[in-house]
Amino acid sequence: MITVVVVDDDELMRAGLRLILDQADGIQVVGEAADGRTAPGVVARTTPDVVLMDVRMPDVDGIAATEAVLALPQPPRVIVLTTFELDDYVFDALAAGASGFLLKRTPPERLVEAIGVVAAGESMLSPAVTARVIARATDGARATSVPTWVGDLTEREREVLRAMARGLSNGEIAAELFIGENTVKTHVGRVFAKLDARDRAQAVVLAFRAGLVD
Repeated sequence: MITVVVVDDDELMRAGLRLILDQADGIQVVGEAADGRTAPGVVARTTPDVVLMDVRMPDVDGIAATEAVLALPQPPRVIVLTTFELDDYVFDALAAGASGFLLKRTPPERLVEAIGVVAAGESMLSPAVTARVIARATDGARATSVPTWVGDLTEREREVLRAMARGLSNGEIAAELFIGENTVKTHVGRVFAKLDARDRAQAVVLAFRAGLVD
């Protein structure tokens, strides 16, 4: 069972998220917070696996709350969930240690899947956010020479990397390539190791610079 805490100053949004997650198999909402100031206390009491964190909240915003939550002795994984696509939010959230960044218009099934992915120790970005990460981190520039790690990737690992660049989850990659999800996880891990990348976002940026993805 994946336990979740929802942090959002909009009571209606919290209720909607709880309704979606309570209907999902294997997920349980164990707490809510209406602002970033009270969020760390709720997380400390409930010790969830994942926190859904709003960005724009009065007093203490979601970025500061994410930093505070991740400084706890038993920190959860954090998915920033917002209506805004502004670059500063994306990069501030990732810099604060968030493992995912999704827009509030994300379909419910995608949100549920993202919680599972992040709870398993991976990162999750929406395709729109992935594109912004690439644009901001590379400024459109590609490497003048091919990095040595490119030759170390198998053809399957290249396919998986290109799929990650499109924002696909492990489950979606597995379905597209007709392989098992555990096999995808193995390929993703090998890609991270060969690129010396800490997460999906960094791997995609490196792949763009190397000319492997558009």
